Amino acid sequence: MEWWNDLISWLTSSAARPTVFAAVVLFVSVLASGLLAAWIAGTAVRRVVAQRDREAKAAAIAALVDSATEASVWNSLTPQEQVLADRMVGQADIQVRLLPVRGSDVAANWAAHQLHELKRASATFGYQLDPAVVEFRDRLLAWERHPSRTRKQFQDDLVRWRTQRQEPEQAAVEAQDAWVAEQHHARYQGTATIDPAPRANDTAPTPTLDDARA
Repeated sequence: MEWWNDLISWLTSSAARPTVFAAVVLFVSVLASGLLAAWIAGTAVRRVVAQRDREAKAAAIAALVDSATEASVWNSLTPQEQVLADRMVGQADIQVRLLPVRGSDVAANWAAHQLHELKRASATFGYQLDPAVVEFRDRLLAWERHPSRTRKQFQDDLVRWRTQRQEPEQAAVEAQDAWVAEQHHARYQGTATIDPAPRANDTAPTPTLDDARA
């Protein structure tokens, strides 16, 4: 107890004031430098994470736009190319859904619907739909810049498409899509049918000597 009293007496004395002041300044300096270092490190980490998020978002959007280009000429692709394009679409869809962005699922659903419509339009018209691909790209770029505002637009489009869908018409559309896909695969199968009927240029058999005697 005596040493505590001596310490209090020394701290309250005028001779200890410079030492106490230096200790307080040193403590505050170390604390401030630690807080500043933590703030700088946190800012750098957030910047790196934000940069990686932007790169991931840009890669996902680029993959979707590339998929839209493939979908716009879907009817001219071979079945093997269509399988590869579908795999690329699936990977891009997963990339978009895994983005740490609010509304990424809505954007993925909207993109999936638009890609399906591009495939159907390609099978119907048979040429590349450049304006539709450009609009698809611009909408996704707008979502990249303004996720919250574009998310509401995507949601409105999905609701409108859902309300416009009718069961009899939808069944007819699905039947037409199945028929187009069947015709497309049949065209690339390369199978040849054998005609059992005789052809016009077939020649008659040459008569033998026994036939002449008969």
